[in-house]
Amino acid sequence: MKKESLTSLISAFGRAYHSQFDTPKIFDDYLAKNLLTQKEFNDIKENMVRGIQFFDQEMAEKFKGNADEGLKWITQIQLSPTPLARAAYCEKVLLNEILLGVKQYVILGAGLDTFGFRHPELENTLEIFEIDHPATQEFKKKRLEDANFTIPNNYHFVDMDFTKNFNETNLIGAGFRREKTFLSLLGVSYYLTKAQFSSLLNHLFSQLPSGSSIVFDYADENLFHAKGKFNRVENMVKMAAASGETMKSCFSYNEITSLLEKSGLLIYEHLSPEDIDRLYFRDRNDYLSAFETIHYLHAVKK
Repeated sequence: MKKESLTSLISAFGRAYHSQFDTPKIFDDYLAKNLLTQKEFNDIKENMVRGIQFFDQEMAEKFKGNADEGLKWITQIQLSPTPLARAAYCEKVLLNEILLGVKQYVILGAGLDTFGFRHPELENTLEIFEIDHPATQEFKKKRLEDANFTIPNNYHFVDMDFTKNFNETNLIGAGFRREKTFLSLLGVSYYLTKAQFSSLLNHLFSQLPSGSSIVFDYADENLFHAKGKFNRVENMVKMAAASGETMKSCFSYNEITSLLEKSGLLIYEHLSPEDIDRLYFRDRNDYLSAFETIHYLHAVKK
């Protein structure tokens, strides 16, 4: 299996697990489980439980003989916090942008995203463009077919490895228009160099009108030396390197501000880990909490 497919599967697993087993819900992707086979769900589950000792030897001992609690711990500590909260934040912003007249939504690095299928009421008012690696797109289309999903008319798959070279021609060919647009770039900035990230933002916004905006997540300057709860930040960096997807970039707030300014973007809202914890993880009785060093940002073109 190509790594693009594996990454999207693990992310879908985290969303599916949360939808089925966690309360209260931070982000309810009730369709994610339909895009995983039962075997894949079980395989990821078993790998996670077996991998607890990599994360924490003491917890591995504690959960010996209790696979369900072990899975809950590893999923809620390491796997789910960022994908759940950033999706909740992004979709809140998007739905507000739609009220303000946005007619196009571009999802960069879409993976097994289910937004369009969870919002059939938007089929005639919002065009959705999913941009991802050709292997991931092929994999997703097969999954949608296997799950008997009907692809809505407002859905457009755009094959592109935008981490190498952003090709606007593919997007225009799929029906994209240079009008006010909302974009999401979740779980991607860490894997780009600062130059690549800056170049991508320039390409994305150079032809878009004022009022177009983007939500993305980024790691702050503590990424490569923070440990985090149960060493989870350090483990995240190690896991990425081990899977062949090395994390390359982290930014100070001033760096991010400067980088956005070069693309004509202003920060509309910025959420620190403390903000995210307060907004999405308050008063929980489980292991879920905002990931240290990860920030969310909504930037708007001037």
